[in-house]
Amino acid sequence: MELSVVDKAGKDTGRKVTLNDSVFGIEPNEHVVYLDVKQYLANQRQGTHKSKERGEIAGSTRKIKRQKGTGTARAGSIKSPVFRGGGRVFGPEPRDYGFKLNKKVKKLARKSALSTKAKEGVIVVMEDFTMDTPKTKQYLDVLQNLKVSDKKSLVVLAEENKNVYLSARNLRGSKVVKASGLNTYDILNAKSIILCESSIEKIETVLS
Repeated sequence: MELSVVDKAGKDTGRKVTLNDSVFGIEPNEHVVYLDVKQYLANQRQGTHKSKERGEIAGSTRKIKRQKGTGTARAGSIKSPVFRGGGRVFGPEPRDYGFKLNKKVKKLARKSALSTKAKEGVIVVMEDFTMDTPKTKQYLDVLQNLKVSDKKSLVVLAEENKNVYLSARNLRGSKVVKASGLNTYDILNAKSIILCESSIEKIETVLS
């Protein structure tokens, strides 16, 4: 697949790049995409939920009434789950929701997501650019020139650029990532993907 390279003003530079079909042109595997997105979302969960069981409740251990002759059920502790203020039965405990996924599965999922976006025609190749200072207005001008300011966008850089990252951080619908940090969830979540020219080679090297 060949795509034209545009500059940050949104104008065609006259150059073209060829995307590797083994990365951007495979038949998407929906199941591995599902697994990779599921793992990503599971890893975002803190898992710090906790409730107290009867052994952790602060309260008297005195037997609250006699065993027999009351006409009601036996009760040995005010901390029993059947009483108001008592412990909870089988409550949530802190846990890690993450699970293992093979590297080959994750690689196939990213290639499937990129191939899906390539077929949809939402990938834009832009020449490399940098910013001297963090400036959200300047970054937003670039998105407007590319006509993606009203969409969820993902900008993929070859190397980390702190100024570009800080400029985009204030915009809810735009995200900046390095080529090495590209993940399936971000690819699918974006309505438009802007690949900086030098990032393509890094993506293809990692995923080929």
